[in-house]
Amino acid sequence: MELKNLKEVKLEIFIPKEFVHELREELNKAGACKIGDYDNCISVSPVKGYWRPLEGSDPYSGKVGVVSEGDEYKVETRCRVEYVKDAIKAIRKVHPYEEPVYNIIPLINDLFE
Repeated sequence: MELKNLKEVKLEIFIPKEFVHELREELNKAGACKIGDYDNCISVSPVKGYWRPLEGSDPYSGKVGVVSEGDEYKVETRCRVEYVKDAIKAIRKVHPYEEPVYNIIPLINDLFE
């Protein structure tokens, strides 16, 4: 399957717990979180994050030069390709981190239908 024929992706976003519901709402408004005749479709899993802010950073949490750890949530949802740019804007709007962590993973489900 060529990427130009790609219809959907999976979005993975790592975010503090207190921002999960607002993220879901904004992603849904952006056109993500839809599966068939359903919307607001996300999965949320607790994860442990580690990071060290480097000189020149402005961390949401932690201190420059010190390795930190914290509880985060991994939010997963599907998104049609035509809505990915709007979904990224939604992530950046809600996310408190200077450098939001998100992954965009191609889905090839259509190959098997």
